[in-house]
Formats: sequence, C-alpha cells, structure tokens
Amino acid sequence: MDERIIKYCQGKLNKDEEAELLKEAYSDSSLKSRIIEYQHLHSLIGLQNAAANRRAGEDKYMEFRQRMDRWKIRRLALKWGRYAAVLVLAVLSSWFLSYNFYQSKSPEFVAAQQELNVPAGQRAELTLPDGTKVWLNARSRLTYPSVFTGERKVFLSGEGFFSVTKNAKMPFIVSTQTIDVKALGTEFNVCSYPEMERTEVYLQEGSVKTYFPEFESKGLVLSPGQFLVQAGNTFNLRKMDVETLLWKDGIYVFKKQKLANIIEKLELYFDVDIVVKDPEILDYEYVGKFRQRDGILTILQVIQKIHKFKIEKNDELNRIVLSK
Repeated sequence: MDERIIKYCQGKLNKDEEAELLKEAYSDSSLKSRIIEYQHLHSLIGLQNAAANRRAGEDKYMEFRQRMDRWKIRRLALKWGRYAAVLVLAVLSSWFLSYNFYQSKSPEFVAAQQELNVPAGQRAELTLPDGTKVWLNARSRLTYPSVFTGERKVFLSGEGFFSVTKNAKMPFIVSTQTIDVKALGTEFNVCSYPEMERTEVYLQEGSVKTYFPEFESKGLVLSPGQFLVQAGNTFNLRKMDVETLLWKDGIYVFKKQKLANIIEKLELYFDVDIVVKDPEILDYEYVGKFRQRDGILTILQVIQKIHKFKIEKNDELNRIVLSK
C-alpha cells in the first residue's frame, strides 16, 4: 500500500504532495481505484468511531490498515457492500476525493456524476463541490458532477433553491426539462416537476438569465423580486411573493390560490393522487400557511374549514377523494 494514500485520507499530506498524488491518479487508473477504495474504508471507520468509543475505533482502524497492506481491499469492499450504507459512503467519499482534487487546482480529473433523490414529504440540503448551497424540495432529483470542469452545470427535476458561489469565469447553470437558468453568483429558485406543464424561476438576489438551450441569445434576464413562468414557447414575468420560497424551511404558503393549484402542489410534494368529484370546488380560493411535517391530511382539513368539502382517504390506492 502506498503510504501517501493513507496520509492523504488522514489529511497529513501538504498541498504539493497532495497535488502530485492526484496528478498521478489522473493518469494511473489503478492508483485512482486504490485511493477511492481506501477512502470508502476510511469513511466507514469514521462512522464506526462516532458510534463506538474511540479506543475501539482505533483498534478497528489498525485492523483495516493491516488487511489493506495484505492487498485485501477488494474482499473487504465486497463484504461491506452487503450493507446499504456503503452506497451513501461511496457517494460521499467520491465527492471528498474530487473536491480535494478541485481544491488542488487540477481540473483535468475525470468527474463522476452524482445524484440526490428526495422522497415525498421530505427536504434535503447539500453543498456542491464549488461551495454552492442547494435546498431540494420533496420528490426532487439533482444530478451534478463530483467536480466542476469547464462549466458548472447541474440537472434538476423538481424544485430547488440555489445559493451560488461567485465565479465570473465559470457560470453556474441549472438545466431543467425545458429551459436553462444561468447565474454567476446569486440566489434563486427553480421549480420544474415533470408532471407540471411549466417551469418557474424565482430570483431573490443578483441576476439570472433564462433561455431555451438552443436559443440562449434570446434569453430573458430577471431582476430581484421577479419570477418567470415558462409555458410552451413563452416567458411571462411576474412579481414574486417572498413567502413562496419558505418551502426550504419546511413551510408551504398559499395566498389567494384556487384549490386546483393547491392540489397540484400537494400531489407533487406528498406523492398522492387527489381526485375531485365535484369540479366546482376547484375554483374556491384559499389563504393558508402550513408546515410540511403537518402532513397532507392536516393541510386539507384546515383548508376544509374555509369552504366545506368532504375528504375520503384510500390508503390501498394512495388516493384522496374530495367531494361536496
């Protein structure tokens, strides 16, 4: 085992030694594989240290090192691979390796694609390799590289709020099912669920440019406080309600919205089918502020008190029926 790999994972290499090791890894696939494999094991040990006492963790650490010196990494990786946790650790360690390489200014490193999926009724927060912070709403998926090379581009399905790290030489691009959103350093929200027939972009700070990928020169630049709705081939600008973005804090706000619009969002956020037997109730307007943890039934029951309607839930079909 190359002692530099162990020192790298322990953070004991200086910047020059680290850059040299990663430069070698770029041209030597075997070395790169050994670094990633050791990082996986190092991450597992780190979790074990947190769960057990320090002494036990150190003993396990020495045991791993001895086994690795006998070139049994692959057998250990397969053994740990039985556990679902290793999937998460593989993503984390891959990101860690790529991020450190990014910090050592070696953009030639081949970046693996990572993907984060958020289940219904949940939210997630993560930091991308360039320091950009992202909040993802329920039933959202973000695909991004382990390290940005040439451009900072991510792919979003669902809803995400982005606080972008400034880099004038490398714009940040959020690509959706229909349009792209480009920024240099700003805070904005993009909502683009596959089930929706539109994409919404909310700008809180700075500026962004929205455009169809093949027609960037005809894109539209937003100013703070504006939000854009793309439907078909058209862009419509409107004034933004800042409370719309409270979802990243687990709060859903509806202001004078028709029940039809509210149902559309609730179906997306909670992954449930809502059937309305009496279409006239879809035109009722509501004002309300709810916490995500309240759950869909509580939200509907509160709304029900303003304009009366009946609620029936079928757990087997994962369906809620609304009627007069």
